[in-house]
Amino acid sequence: PKEAVIVIDMHAEATSEKKALGHMLRGQVHAVLGTHTHLQTNDACILDGFTGYLTDLGMCGPVDSCLGMDSDIILKKFQTGLPQRFSLATGPCALNGALLELDRAGCQSISAWQWTANERI
Repeated sequence: PKEAVIVIDMHAEATSEKKALGHMLRGQVHAVLGTHTHLQTNDACILDGFTGYLTDLGMCGPVDSCLGMDSDIILKKFQTGLPQRFSLATGPCALNGALLELDRAGCQSISAWQWTANERI
């Protein structure tokens, strides 16, 4: 429908794949937002004056961690090469994401920002 807002979540490791999809879909969808790496990128933009884009939204989770997991367990896995049962790290958390502004008709994205709240919340 004409009123629908179309947002694509591109879950991938390679930034080049995310960027390529953004360019492939520019002008056809309202936003292409990447996920997977847990590290927020600093490249929010509007492609061709229509499609909001961000390579990676980032993570919502513990700051002092390895991608949200207890770093001691991750280190043990790396040092021994043996499988480990991961557990969520504790402590202050960060909240990452993006904000898109659409024009009044909802036809196109007119601004895009990445945001983060990691003031040790």
